[in-house]
Amino acid sequence: MTPAEVARLGVMYGVVPLWIGPGLVDWACHRRTSIERTSGWRENAFHWLLLAEGGAALVATALLEAGAALLLVVLGAFLAHELTTYVELRYTAPRREIRPFEQMVHSFMELLPLALLGLLAVLAAAPAREPWPPVYLAGAAAAVGVFNLLPMAEESWRCVRARM
Repeated sequence: MTPAEVARLGVMYGVVPLWIGPGLVDWACHRRTSIERTSGWRENAFHWLLLAEGGAALVATALLEAGAALLLVVLGAFLAHELTTYVELRYTAPRREIRPFEQMVHSFMELLPLALLGLLAVLAAAPAREPWPPVYLAGAAAAVGVFNLLPMAEESWRCVRARM
């Protein structure tokens, strides 16, 4: 296997699943600390923004050729995600307990874009670009839907219901 093939597989079968799984774990942490009664819909809105920022990086990675433009898009999404995380934590920390396990989950999720950037740099150095298989894209989209979007929608529903 070439370094580019290893990097491609690392993105597809390492970074992507390792981002989806902790997103679900993070949702469970929010549920356990009842954000609907503490930091409420505002924190939930931050979570949607964070999900969109990470999603933009992954969609760009799946659809664009690895090169300088993609690296800049992913770097920009990473920086936006970090800024949003900072603002979200400034808002949330005084309103609800962010337990050590949840902090560790956040740390893990924040490192993944850096791993993605490193793997994309390897791919950008290789001249060939092999698109991701449609069946993989469908499976990844389904996993994001089931393990990230549905739980986030449930969190939103709890927050809206708590305001009634």
